[in-house]
Amino acid sequence: MRFDDSLKTVLSADMESGFGAQSAWRQLTDLMGRGRIPADAASLDRLRELRSVVPLAIRAASARALAFARPPAALIGFFAEDAIEVAAPLLRTAQLADSDWLALLPRLDLHGRALLRHRRDLPGAVERGLASFGPADFVLRYDAPAPANDLAEPVAPADTVALFPQPQPPAPPPPPEPDAEGGFQIADLVARIDAFQKQRDPNEQIAAVASEPPSYFHFDTDHLGIIRAVDGVTRGALIGASLAVGLSQGEVRVDAVITGALRQRQRFAGARLDVGGHSDAAGAWRVAGTPQFDAESGRFTGYVAIARRPRADEEASLSPRKMVSDSLRQLVHELRTPTNAIAGFAELIEAQLLGPVAPVYREHAVTIRQQAASLLGAIEDLDTAARIEGKALDLRPGPVALEPLLERIAQDLAPLAALRGTVLDIHPMGDHAALSDDRALERLLSRLLAALTAAAVAGERIDIAEAPAPDGQVAICFARPLALSADGEEALLSLDGEGAGPTDAEGAPLLGTGFALRLARNLAVELGGELVFGEHLLTLRLPAAVDETVAQATH
Repeated sequence: MRFDDSLKTVLSADMESGFGAQSAWRQLTDLMGRGRIPADAASLDRLRELRSVVPLAIRAASARALAFARPPAALIGFFAEDAIEVAAPLLRTAQLADSDWLALLPRLDLHGRALLRHRRDLPGAVERGLASFGPADFVLRYDAPAPANDLAEPVAPADTVALFPQPQPPAPPPPPEPDAEGGFQIADLVARIDAFQKQRDPNEQIAAVASEPPSYFHFDTDHLGIIRAVDGVTRGALIGASLAVGLSQGEVRVDAVITGALRQRQRFAGARLDVGGHSDAAGAWRVAGTPQFDAESGRFTGYVAIARRPRADEEASLSPRKMVSDSLRQLVHELRTPTNAIAGFAELIEAQLLGPVAPVYREHAVTIRQQAASLLGAIEDLDTAARIEGKALDLRPGPVALEPLLERIAQDLAPLAALRGTVLDIHPMGDHAALSDDRALERLLSRLLAALTAAAVAGERIDIAEAPAPDGQVAICFARPLALSADGEEALLSLDGEGAGPTDAEGAPLLGTGFALRLARNLAVELGGELVFGEHLLTLRLPAAVDETVAQATH
């Protein structure tokens, strides 16, 4: 059992000095926000003592750091007591139970409740709770008019005569009497507008102001990627949104391309941005941004960006399926980099390029390198699947000879086949070639053969041969191992979801047999062919390469 003494460590530190108080504030809010310590009365009282000496900027930064950490309701209520700059990040993203929301609403000020009114993901009970506050949240101030002399109409000279009588506009009703607090309710304002409309001449023409919807706008961010300035559209939905977060942020959804560029401090163009609501900023946008750096220190200071409406040939809307695909591709990118680094250091240790290494550690380095290579293969598979899902797979078709490719893959799978006690038997195919992307076809065949080999039992042989195909196509058939022969297509494609025997076998595909078969099937479709699941055979059909000399299919 481990004892978490984080709270004891924080409380034992210096809290008297300004720096000590700021450090204690950051640590206490982080521990409570992430569930490391309870957000009880004693801890919140300690934060209230620190709040008076911690600057507003530090308190706001702590709130932003917890925006997507799902902090407890008690801590959100504590931050809601603070200035709106501190409360806004948590009120904009908090996910609470209905009872916690209803208990929090009376503690919020007008600004906090107004911010919640702009959220579209709150439960119905919470929206009704907000509505119960009614016009009390909309108190307007009325300032007494200037002295009469300053507002008097100019008086015509005595010797002038009005040739045509001029219609005088109706005088607005007198302002309502202010209440005891110096304000008046919105109902009074509505009554004044109604009275004015009744006095107005019904034949009076009201000039209609034609407004074209904006086609572009500019915005700037700070060094954290948070939008701080907007020009060209209503800024309410955009201010405070972060380019570093690929999830929905209230009304704003940011493309994973932008989040990736922010991490690398790189330019981006053609990225997608979706804004919900009913303002002139609502809808789909295409965004291009340029990073800015301080001229003296070279430090990154933020982005200057411009957003435009998509053209008719562009699909800028972020559908849920597309968002999942982009998020998965971003995750793959973040996994690939450290895995490559681990594999590289393992190779350095194995080759003793950093100095002499004991044999036992060299053996560990070999194991790490092999496992990292397997993990990189799985990461590439995930990336391919995400690109297929997002319709972003880059294919460059060309003639690919089938038999040499199959021989090379079989040679790579020889250790796995020896481990399983099986044989890959490739029958002669002549000079048949497919019109396909060579990298995508190699991934398709390698994952398919790896799944079949891992499912085979000792003494089993997997035959691979040419199959009859319609004009303009080539076909390859693969014998199904006994372990996979009794299942239909749907059962095979869901093997990894059910934890079936073949997916647990030693040497099986890292992401499961079902995933490998689904990837092969989807790649076949992307390449213009299909993978057919027969009773005893799997048949892969692909477009045939064309011999330019005779203009006929090579099959």
